[in-house]
Formats: sequence, structure tokens, C-alpha cells
Amino acid sequence: MTELAVIGNLSRDVVAGGEPRPGGGVFWSTRALALLGAHAVVSAACSAGDRPLLLPPLEAFGLPVTWHDSSSTTAYSFHYEGDRRIMWQDAVGDPWTPEQAVTAAADAVWVNVCALTRTDFPRQTLAALADDGHRLLVDLQGLVRTPTIGQLQTDEHIGDVLGYVDVLKLNDEEAETLVGSAEPEKLKSLGVPEVILTLGSRGAWIVTPDLIEHVPAVPVDGPVDPTGAGDSYSITYLVGRAEGAEPVEAARVAAATVSAFLATP
Repeated sequence: MTELAVIGNLSRDVVAGGEPRPGGGVFWSTRALALLGAHAVVSAACSAGDRPLLLPPLEAFGLPVTWHDSSSTTAYSFHYEGDRRIMWQDAVGDPWTPEQAVTAAADAVWVNVCALTRTDFPRQTLAALADDGHRLLVDLQGLVRTPTIGQLQTDEHIGDVLGYVDVLKLNDEEAETLVGSAEPEKLKSLGVPEVILTLGSRGAWIVTPDLIEHVPAVPVDGPVDPTGAGDSYSITYLVGRAEGAEPVEAARVAAATVSAFLATP
């Protein structure tokens, strides 16, 4: 049985006015898996027109990749101000149907659901994955982001989808959007078995029904491009959980590993 699957829309990213490049959780998670030497099945979507730009770099990581066509490719332009990413959403890809998602997840135990906006994986698609026996990690950014074109917009209207989520990863801005606070204690009210609250250079909090524990970040020397750091953290955490690590242990390994990734060109 395959332990891990990564599924989601690729994005066409323009960072600080540079040339378009591949992005999205599915891309950065696959890169992290390749650096770890870990195995997973990967399924990604983008438009046929953007396939020559986006798919070969994903396939170059050496993991098994399947592709399906989307009528448009999710696209972003952004820059950083410290730990903060200032983003514009230039296009949104097609939603994943339940059939597409279940087929892509195959027999994986854990599935990293790389949603970029809340329309990527509708409620019925997440329900189908959960009903098929998969354990889901979802990044809250892909639930609070609206599909609006223009400057990125978020709101708390995510519906009742968290009942299908086993691990929720979020940052402080997303926590404030959803529950009005980034206090770890408040995140228990979400009812998700495992919550990872990431705070960039300030580390992360792991919240479960039985504990709330801070996991420090591992410093990185010199300036780095933090794009993909959160996705790398999520998939590294899942690798640890799939190998039997408890949540806090998996988070400590993820923090150290992501620091090493950030220092890797």
C-alpha cells in the first residue's frame, strides 16, 4: 500500500516581477519528497497550454506523476515583505471532482490535499476522499481563499468541510480569518484531530485534543526565498506521521528539514 499521495492544481507563479515558474502545493511538496528520498504518488492539473512550462519540472523530481487537463491554470503574482507574502490571484483552475480525487489518491493512507482556493476541492470531493478511507492533510489557505480574481481575498465562509480533515495546517493570518485569533487554545474548537499553526521564523504550535506544544523554527543563515516552505513543512510532517512519529516529533523533524531545504538552491 502506498503511504502518501499528493494531489492538487499546479500554479503559474510570477515572483517579484520575474519570469513565470511552476508553483502550488503539489509542486513544492513533490520537491520536498524528492529531497527527502521519500515515495508518493503525485497527481497535478493545469491547462494544456501551460503543461510544457509546468509539468516537466514536476516530473523531473522523479516521482510518479499523473496529469489531467484543466480549462485554466491557477496563476499568482506576489512578493514578500519579511515573512508576509503579498499576493494577487490572476486565474483559478478547475475544481477536482470526487472521481478525479479518489482515483488520484489511489491506495494511499495519507493524502496531502493541495488546495489553492476553496473551489479546488469542494465539500463533496473531500467527503469522497474521507469516505474512501484516506487521512487528509489540508492547508487552510486553500479553504479561506475565495476564487476572486485580483488582490488575494480571504474570508471565514468555508462551510462544514473540517469534519473530513485529519490534519489542518494554517498560519496566524488564516487562523485570525477563521476563528478571530491565532491563540493555539482557540484552535481546539475546530474539532480537527491535529492542527499545525505555523508562524514562520517564530516556529509552530501543534494542537491536538490532548496537547498544545510549541516547536521552534530552525534558523537559516542569510536571505532565502521562502516560497514553498509551508508546503514542504506539511509533506515532511506527513512523511513523519506515515513512518509512525507522533505529531510533535513529526513537527520537529519538519522544522529541521524545511530549514535545510531553504538553504538548498
